[in-house]
Amino acid sequence: MTASIIREMGRVLAQMRRAARKRDPPILRAERANRSPFRILVFTMLSARTKDDTTLKVVERLFRSASTPAQILALGPKRLEKLLYGVGFYHVKTKHLLGLCAALEAQGNGVPATLEGLLTLPGVGRKTANIVLARAYGKNTLGVDVHVHRISNRLGLVRTKKPEETERALVRIVPSKYIRSLNLYFVAFGQTVCLPRRPMCITCPLNRVCRRVGVTEPCAGCTYGVKK
Repeated sequence: MTASIIREMGRVLAQMRRAARKRDPPILRAERANRSPFRILVFTMLSARTKDDTTLKVVERLFRSASTPAQILALGPKRLEKLLYGVGFYHVKTKHLLGLCAALEAQGNGVPATLEGLLTLPGVGRKTANIVLARAYGKNTLGVDVHVHRISNRLGLVRTKKPEETERALVRIVPSKYIRSLNLYFVAFGQTVCLPRRPMCITCPLNRVCRRVGVTEPCAGCTYGVKK
């Protein structure tokens, strides 16, 4: 099954995209709203440990008040904290965002287009950097968050314990032309169909090939078996 999923990865991602779009997940709304590298960077950084619905509202509120690094710096920490209220660890993220904006202003070259450059920015880790590179610059990089990690293991594509291991494993087996879109569609699918608890197996377009590894609470009415 795993080999067939890899061979048909383009079709698998298209099925995920169609199933998710019917439910208009927050990640796809965020994709439509955040087009510039800076907006993508800010959204991705703020979304850590926060639901995308919440992050989207906070980012929209922030950018109504300030939309450039210089304007965000001019807000000052107290005003920025109020604008970021709602995202997880907003006190810490306020400091990171101010540091990030200060670094971008000092460099004067916009958002870096390399992994090394992005990782020098405050609050930017490997996952955030890879997502920015893929979505803002079209690079074949993969940001592994909880959705990508969960679904990859649930499908049986990988058997990993940590996101870093999942990234390495997926990059080895997934054709490079699909790598940059994998995060977006896995996340959209994970927000709408392949939920963390009680996934919608009965209506899932991948139910015939998914191994359902770790699924112990299928959706109500689901006739598919569960596997540990």
